[in-house]
Amino acid sequence: MESFFDRVGRVWPAGRRDLHWHFLPTPDEAAALTAPYAGLPRPGLPGVPVEGVHCTVLHTVGLARADIDLGPLLEDVRAYARTARPFVITFDRPAIGTVAVEISGWPQSPFSAVVEYLIGAMTRTGAAFKAAPSRYPHISVAYTADGAESLETAGLKAELAAIDGPLSGTVLADRLHLVEQWHDGRHIMWQTVAVVPLEGA
Repeated sequence: MESFFDRVGRVWPAGRRDLHWHFLPTPDEAAALTAPYAGLPRPGLPGVPVEGVHCTVLHTVGLARADIDLGPLLEDVRAYARTARPFVITFDRPAIGTVAVEISGWPQSPFSAVVEYLIGAMTRTGAAFKAAPSRYPHISVAYTADGAESLETAGLKAELAAIDGPLSGTVLADRLHLVEQWHDGRHIMWQTVAVVPLEGA
């Protein structure tokens, strides 16, 4: 495995605050989603704390809050959100990737529609950025960091297979969170800029 933070640091260096759009679970939803993986963190694989659990919709690489006029952007997104219906994302199927342990979610269709709209909304601001959209709903429960090269994926997969109990949880995707987000090479943090409820009937 390789360090997630080393990989993303090439385009998103530690400490730089980029705008992200997320669906964020409630504290209870986040606790339920991460509870089965409490024994997973170890050197090279820090776990994501409950308050850091997030489902990224769009990372606008290189774009900070100060780079755009928030008023028209939020008007645009709120107009869309008044017609977009909340939906439930079900997460399970933990997988060990090259740089994270993630739980994938479904359904894809309403999630993808939100992603595409937000790319358009951010583009309409006229600001320069690189869009890094999520191609499917997912939440990482642990990211690789310094020391990841010593992790052995077969053993981690065996640990996941040995978890006794259901590995499934849900998040109600009923509001979009625009945040200014950064990392310190070990954990991801953010500050909320705006929250936009989905209000479609």
